[in-house]
Amino acid sequence: MNEENFLYRDFSIEGEVLLIDKPLNWTSFDVVKKVRVLFDVRKVGHAGTLDPNATGLLIICTGKKTKTIAQFVGLEKEYMGTCKLGVRTPSFDTETAAHEWRNSSAITEEKIKETAQSYIGKQLQVPPMYSAVKYGGKPLYKYARAGKAVERVEREINILGFEIADIRDLFIDFCIVCSKGTYIRSLIDEYGLRLGCGATLTALRRTRIGNHRVADAMTIEQLINWRNSIFINN
Repeated sequence: MNEENFLYRDFSIEGEVLLIDKPLNWTSFDVVKKVRVLFDVRKVGHAGTLDPNATGLLIICTGKKTKTIAQFVGLEKEYMGTCKLGVRTPSFDTETAAHEWRNSSAITEEKIKETAQSYIGKQLQVPPMYSAVKYGGKPLYKYARAGKAVERVEREINILGFEIADIRDLFIDFCIVCSKGTYIRSLIDEYGLRLGCGATLTALRRTRIGNHRVADAMTIEQLINWRNSIFINN
């Protein structure tokens, strides 16, 4: 991390843009709240939600810079992740317990890679029930956790890349480059169905938004230390 990229002082009025490496089990709003408290600024927003089970790049805007959030949201995203073959869950990841198991021993490396490539291009995707998409003023995950399913509208997404990085028995490491609005959990669930054995997302990290990379982002600890250095030195 190059801290010179983050030496901004005007958080409240003109505002600043921060690249944050969201930790595991934090919501995106948890990061927003942390920035709000650390820098005593009311107007804070983020450019693209990350699930609590995901880590990686989160772009935070403060003050007048919140007006630029839309330009970040529209940029392509890159994710590194891992899925497990032969198992499905209601949430498509490890938030919920497995409810379906299938034998994946017949799935070859060639089929794993060919099936991934079959997703390249524009397509329609239904937002998962375990998501923050609003229905009737409430996020879908609240209905899902109450055991209710509601009708959802398909959205067009674009998969620009789906590369298999490694295959480790039942676990597959992958890299996906996609348009905004893409739910990687849903994509992996569909991928598993297309393979014929099912699959569940077990780890996910957002590594890039447009030209902004997680390698240039601050961890929460670094953010706190940097904030303290500003106040001590001024």
